[in-house]
Amino acid sequence: MKNTATLLITCPDRKGLVATIADFLHRHGANILHADQHQDAENNLFLMRIEWDLDAFSIPVAEFDAQFAPVAARFDMHWQLKLSGQRPRVAIMVSQYDHCLADLLHRHKSGELACDIPLIISNHRDTEALAAFYGIPFHHIAVSKDTKAEAEAAQFALFDAHQIDLIVLARYMQILSPDFVTRYPQRIINIHHSFLPAFIGARPYHRAFERGVKLIGATSHYVTEVLDEGPIIEQDIARISHRDEVEDLIQKGRDLERIVLSRAVRWHIENRILLYANKTVIFN
Repeated sequence: MKNTATLLITCPDRKGLVATIADFLHRHGANILHADQHQDAENNLFLMRIEWDLDAFSIPVAEFDAQFAPVAARFDMHWQLKLSGQRPRVAIMVSQYDHCLADLLHRHKSGELACDIPLIISNHRDTEALAAFYGIPFHHIAVSKDTKAEAEAAQFALFDAHQIDLIVLARYMQILSPDFVTRYPQRIINIHHSFLPAFIGARPYHRAFERGVKLIGATSHYVTEVLDEGPIIEQDIARISHRDEVEDLIQKGRDLERIVLSRAVRWHIENRILLYANKTVIFN
């Protein structure tokens, strides 16, 4: 297993940033494994991801904040330190469609997703057997218009009890309340079955068919209070034709949904995403 640290930085762009960060890590024995950066000229922003091996690093993790603070203050940095040894804890929420859930669980079991999945929550029982097959506790919490607040309170209690870091909506067909979204900022990833911003909301494949589009897509994004308008993490498309019926669009779309959601979750887990101005920067 890797024993690395990853530093994510956002700050105003100016000369000397890369040199200063690299020099700081070099002076403390860091072996840099990956470094990438992005400058946004319009917003005068510098964004960076840098990962290094901790084996010969001379600063104890507990002291990194204090040691790095002068550098961060000098350049007005917003920064996060992530450790490969701290596996994020992920809750998956799903309704009746199981294709995205099945893909995530398979990738997790094969080691592709370096996280822990302590629970699955659903408002239906359709995926209970799938959860049991992978040995993950399944929690059925029914949701109706009259019980939505109580259902979400039960979900919050489970998230707290299991110390959840990330919530993945794997075709969870419920609109989250503003309170839910506010509790977990930039920690909820959704898969939407269209190429946003086209066909937001419900039944996008039916609306795409009615419109006669030649391309369909899927979009994974962070959830915000505005429906389907959170920062986009990943998208993909498939070509269709006049020969395709709605059912064909749905089948082709499900393949896209699996891939797009799994990529987004993996990039989040691997600390490859920085957000700004309702956009994401993905460091590959």
